[in-house]
Amino acid sequence: MIGINSLRNVLELECRKGYTDKAVIGGLDKYLHKQAGQIRQSINDPQLLIGFDELHLAKSSYSSYSMDERKRWIASIFVWLDKLEKATESCQPSVVSSQTAVIGLPRRKRREGLDSPITVIKGIAASVANKFAKLNVKTVRDLLYFFPRRYVDYSRIKPISELVEGEEQTIMGTIWQARVVTLGNRRGTEAIVGDKTGNIRVVWFNQPYLAKSFRTNARVVISGTVSLFKGQKVFESPEWELLGDKELIHTGRLVPVYPLTQGLYPRQVRKWTKEAVDGFAWQLSDFLPSEIKTRCQLLDLPTAIAQIHYPDDQTMAGRARSRLSFDELFLLQLGVLARKRDWQEGQPGNAFHISQEVISRFLQCLPFTLTRAQERVLQEILTDLKQPKAMSRLLQGEVGSGKTVIATLALLVAGANDYQAALMAPTEVLAEQHYTNICTYLSQASTREQSSELDEGIVRHYTGFLARPLTIALLIGSLSNNEKEKLHSGIKQGKVDIVVGTHALIQKEVEFNKLGLAVIDEQHRFGVLQRSALRQKGFNPHVLVMTATPIPRTMALTLYGDLDLSVIEELPPGRQVVQTKCLEPGDREKAYSFLRRQVSNGRQAFIICPLIEESEILEAKAATTEYERLSREVFPELKLGLLHGQMPGSEKEEVMRRFRDGELDILVSTSVVEVGIDVPRASVMMIEGAERFGLSQLHQFRGRVGRDKEQGYCLLIPEKLSPEARERLRLMEKVHDGFALAEKDLELRGPGEFFGTQQSGLPDLKLAKLSDLRSLELARREAITLFQSDPGLKEPEHQPLRQQLNQVWSKGAEWS
Repeated sequence: MIGINSLRNVLELECRKGYTDKAVIGGLDKYLHKQAGQIRQSINDPQLLIGFDELHLAKSSYSSYSMDERKRWIASIFVWLDKLEKATESCQPSVVSSQTAVIGLPRRKRREGLDSPITVIKGIAASVANKFAKLNVKTVRDLLYFFPRRYVDYSRIKPISELVEGEEQTIMGTIWQARVVTLGNRRGTEAIVGDKTGNIRVVWFNQPYLAKSFRTNARVVISGTVSLFKGQKVFESPEWELLGDKELIHTGRLVPVYPLTQGLYPRQVRKWTKEAVDGFAWQLSDFLPSEIKTRCQLLDLPTAIAQIHYPDDQTMAGRARSRLSFDELFLLQLGVLARKRDWQEGQPGNAFHISQEVISRFLQCLPFTLTRAQERVLQEILTDLKQPKAMSRLLQGEVGSGKTVIATLALLVAGANDYQAALMAPTEVLAEQHYTNICTYLSQASTREQSSELDEGIVRHYTGFLARPLTIALLIGSLSNNEKEKLHSGIKQGKVDIVVGTHALIQKEVEFNKLGLAVIDEQHRFGVLQRSALRQKGFNPHVLVMTATPIPRTMALTLYGDLDLSVIEELPPGRQVVQTKCLEPGDREKAYSFLRRQVSNGRQAFIICPLIEESEILEAKAATTEYERLSREVFPELKLGLLHGQMPGSEKEEVMRRFRDGELDILVSTSVVEVGIDVPRASVMMIEGAERFGLSQLHQFRGRVGRDKEQGYCLLIPEKLSPEARERLRLMEKVHDGFALAEKDLELRGPGEFFGTQQSGLPDLKLAKLSDLRSLELARREAITLFQSDPGLKEPEHQPLRQQLNQVWSKGAEWS
């Protein structure tokens, strides 16, 4: 490699490799002795020439220097290169010769801002920018943070004589001949490339224009897979790069592979990301405090961005990933900690008086006793409610673990303190279920009073439990406008103590008189903004969120770091384990016969259709087709229902009601049934395409059956049973602990199984993996340490971090 730019590249690489004299093959001295004369000839400025001669590059003895001497000597060369760059940017014509002015200048730093549109990069026209926009890349900053999915390792140069068929390999050689040829029925390019060990044929299909790029005797790097054609080794349509003064992008290195969309091509995208990195990465201000970088041994931000795109080696790729993953997790942790502080300390909460008499009276009327786990969780919640700061607690418990009875007690404590309470569920059927269950509990502990004020179905009054009558109401979207208006009025006037509902609770028409507690069921079905909307209906009310999704503790602390964690990890006594069996695809008829027998015994069944990740529309069509086939050919004598995500909400609710009320024998459904209804008579869950679902999702499906004393069954029918899929589904047969399955799922498939970050209202995670426990704990520990010392990020050295947080959490926590 010739020229100034090449010298800077080599020295930067030597620094990154720790001054070990491994930046170039043969050592730095050999490289400098060879290049010094050519570099010297390109310098015309007398002062720069004197400085160059004082470096003694032509007679260097770098290999004999100590580590400190190497660092000082390379630093002196960089000082000289900076002077040259400054002189060049001042447009002094005498600095370099005309040859070097074209190819040998140091990289140009671009002055446009990072938030400039990507069209400032040469070659990205508006039409190309529209394609990038589909990948959420609109600005230069977006392009810098548009990370490769993986790398292809073309870094090891092989002699042609040692090439092996079927492997990805790289050669460096001389082009002996290049011409346009006919390959099959189309024109393409053929080249003969050789090194001192032999020659090889290289062909590019449908690219005859390449022949003009390959002049005889030019040096070239070829990277790709070697195949055999008529007994001879050949490269077919490999990556290629002519050896010049520029750094290799497509060959001879770890080559980045980016996620693309139609109309964007790998070679172009690599060229543009390289230009963005070289021209703009220097503008990135490093927001991480220096003591954290030092303590955690993290790269600085511009270096990490450069190395994630074009790493020197696997080690540097790993270090870049570590730094950028840490950033994501650290910012996420700081955000949730800030949110918790804002909610709990931004304004005072409402301290409730806990009446043991009310709690004892309620518990004595229940037809069962609480489990030890329920008792522990109840005490945690009651302790929170007594505090003058608002409760923010996540209650986890598997389907049937008894979360609702705990939530009911919390709602009653709010009522006993003359505050209103609300419970929000994701579907009308689930809201009705909660309403019915709470009313059932209350009817055992008090007397229901008749009232003509509103429809008895949606408003009920109970006396004898508290010193005053207690009113509970159901507010859902399907109510008539007249019913809604009466309820809105009752809630606003404080006549309703407990409201159970859906999204209807957070409509602007709903005004509470004195909301003191908000309970939110199936938290991950609601975004953060919806959660906040319910909270804002009261003056900093206590908040309890519940989920039946088993979330591993590390993940819960990350996603819900703003919430304290309570777990009901045991099921009530007498609840049977659902028998789970993984069947071969050919055993489907046996499964149908088993379903038929169960239905004839008065039971009901679910049939879940395969997950189609690419399209909910395709998934709905597939489910409709399967429903029609099953109704016509397999179960013509039974009553079947269909449920999928494309149905209007009212239709979905009606189908679930009919199934719950026993009007349907079998419910054919997509995964929308995962969070759903309590159907005590349902005994069989049959899951088609079971290998497409995560373990946690399968466990959620399984939890929908066997809800009463009868045995429940889960039949897993995969479409294709790879060894990995078989191993995962065998776990379902053996393991019935949702948390153990969730941990395994996180390890096998990553966090996408549990929550999309957009759904949970959190910043995007592009690189960080929530399954990486070490990184997660490191980021959390550092965030807590910083937050304790400077919770508002007011210190001058923390201002860049504060700005970055505001940018990342633009819809999240307030920084005040």
